[in-house]
Amino acid sequence: MLRLAWRRTTSKIDSSADPARLLSIAFLGAETPLNNPESSRAVGHLTLVPPLDKSPRLGPQAARYCFRTMASGSKGPGSTSPTPSPPRTANRLAKEKSPYLLQHAYNPVDWYPWGQEAFDKAKSEDKPIFLSVGYSTCHWCHVMERESFEDVEIGRMLSENFVCIKVDREERPDVDKVYMTFVQATSGGGGWPMSVWLTPELRPFIGGTYFPPRDNGRRPGLKTVLTRITEQWQSNRAALESSGEKVLEALRKGTAIAGQPGETPPPAPDVAHRCFQQLAHSYEEEYGGFRDAPKFPSPVNLMFLLSYWAVNRSLEEGAEALQMTLHTLRMMALGGIHDHVAQGFHRYSTDSSWHIPHFEKMLYDQAQLSVAYITAYQVSGEQLFADVARDILLYVSRDLSDKVSQLYHH
Repeated sequence: MLRLAWRRTTSKIDSSADPARLLSIAFLGAETPLNNPESSRAVGHLTLVPPLDKSPRLGPQAARYCFRTMASGSKGPGSTSPTPSPPRTANRLAKEKSPYLLQHAYNPVDWYPWGQEAFDKAKSEDKPIFLSVGYSTCHWCHVMERESFEDVEIGRMLSENFVCIKVDREERPDVDKVYMTFVQATSGGGGWPMSVWLTPELRPFIGGTYFPPRDNGRRPGLKTVLTRITEQWQSNRAALESSGEKVLEALRKGTAIAGQPGETPPPAPDVAHRCFQQLAHSYEEEYGGFRDAPKFPSPVNLMFLLSYWAVNRSLEEGAEALQMTLHTLRMMALGGIHDHVAQGFHRYSTDSSWHIPHFEKMLYDQAQLSVAYITAYQVSGEQLFADVARDILLYVSRDLSDKVSQLYHH
């Protein structure tokens, strides 16, 4: 057994990240564009609406719903058909270049792209901002659009009571990272679509991920959330803003980096050892990986561990790093996250054993995983890793490559 494998805890704030600086830029100097934030986690609570559950794609039922929806176009349990739309009229997003923003160009919502025009409107009309973040290949982003943003009644509620901003996280990862930090702190998880409500000064006061259009069991519907926020903004605004500020202050304190002026950074070997300890601390011994469900491949972590082993191969920690990496790669290759029929890897597993995949495949995952499996083969000589790497590259060359790249490859 690995020496550190039994010390499992929930995610902690990474003090090496610097979202405190970025949160200060975003929330204390709102006129300044947001730049290059790092994500972190903290603990916070808001009482405006019932505690938000995690994104519905984070479990086996969600995976079955995802597959059924994409395969047959059926709706999930509890969902309702949107109010019939009038003839489609383009909104401001029709002038954007982002594929994700263009997908929302005909919603009956008065969408703005992220920018000064929207900020000025929120300030001049003293309205809260509804910020919706996603990306073009996100399944649940499409579900929320179909259920809510194409609904005329919900569109009216949004347009009349909020300044609505739509952001493509692939176009503005800086904006996404800052507000995802807040969502993770207040709801205990994150994901897309991300829904955040802000003051006109861009300070968040409540956030979540996917909302069904109407109440569904214990999950509040978007109509309910919008109604409550509107009421609270008009009658109890000070308390609303104070709750959000308390969470921000907790984030600032929890992510602050202690240091003295002129102090030199710690040596690289010390930093690497600390990173190894953090990964070993969260390692899941039975199936590999570094957290419970949902489980992501995280090839960057695996490549770091291989590099750590290469430098420390004579030490016990180096052997542990190699063992963690090879075991994780084996379990992923044997699990359902690996498509044994059509090749390649799905984005993540909805359970802890790599068994039930979330049915989408990303090019960047294939690229990083192929390097990880090739490196594992070079280190271990184990044929399985070479076979999996060849499997990934076959999938990429067949399904994710255009004619120009295929000609160049040959």
